[in-house]
Formats: sequence, structure tokens, C-alpha cells
Amino acid sequence: MLTMVFYGIAGTLLLISASKDKKKTKMALKKAWKSLQNMLPQLLAILLLIGIILAILDKEVIAEFLGASSGGIGLCIAAIIGSITLIPGFAAFPLAASLLENGAGYGQIAMFISTLMMVGVATLPLEITCFGKKTAIKRNIFAFVFSIIAALIVGGIL
Repeated sequence: MLTMVFYGIAGTLLLISASKDKKKTKMALKKAWKSLQNMLPQLLAILLLIGIILAILDKEVIAEFLGASSGGIGLCIAAIIGSITLIPGFAAFPLAASLLENGAGYGQIAMFISTLMMVGVATLPLEITCFGKKTAIKRNIFAFVFSIIAALIVGGIL
């Protein structure tokens, strides 16, 4: 239902934009379409990967390794996977929702998402060239510590 409300709001705002300036609205829609076309291959690949992961891992396996009862080991698994994986946010959140529906714990998913978004093991070499070794490593350490704190808080609350 909420999705329909958002679609309605977006459609209304689009109509308002078109009534104010059709040329700019058309240009914005063309840019949005081009952006979607550029993201679509990645999005489809990620959705395929999510489907394969959920097909291979049943609810029991997900609950065992990432469930609320997996405790610290589950947090460590989520931290490792999140830290080394490169998944854009628009695909990571649906994956997290699917994992939650299939038995993952809130703390473990909080750890996965926060390390995924903030800790960059795969991008560390690039970060080092941009910011220097000391700064890049410090940033990743602070991000990892924050992820632990966030996961413990979310896991404790939910």
C-alpha cells in the first residue's frame, strides 16, 4: 500500500513538473531513462545473484549462520561478507530484506549492511592511492568499529 502512495506522489510531482516546464521534464525523464539503462545490467546481475543465494541457502542455513541465535559468530560472518563484498545500496537493501524474511537476525543484518556500505576491503587499494595509507586504514577501522556498535545496538533493540 505504501508503495502505491509513493507512486502516486511521484506521478503527481511529475505532472506538476510537466505543467511548469515540459522541456525540462522531458529532459529529466530522458536522463532518468539513460541512468536506468546504465544500471540495469548491474541490477539484473545482482538480483540474479540474490536469487541464486536464496535458492542455495535455505531458511535453516541462513538462520544457523546469520540468525539471531548465531550470536558473535553470526556477527563475524556478516562483518566479513559485508566488508569484502561490493554491492550497491539499491541491491543490498532488498538482499537484506530477503535474508531477514529467511531467518537472519537484525543485528547480523545491521552488521552486514553497515560494513557493506562503510568498510571497503576490495576498494582499499584505490582508497590508499587517493587518501594515503594511514588515512584509508584509519577510516576503515573507524567504520568497522561503528558497524560493530550499530549491530549491537540494533540487535539489542530488535
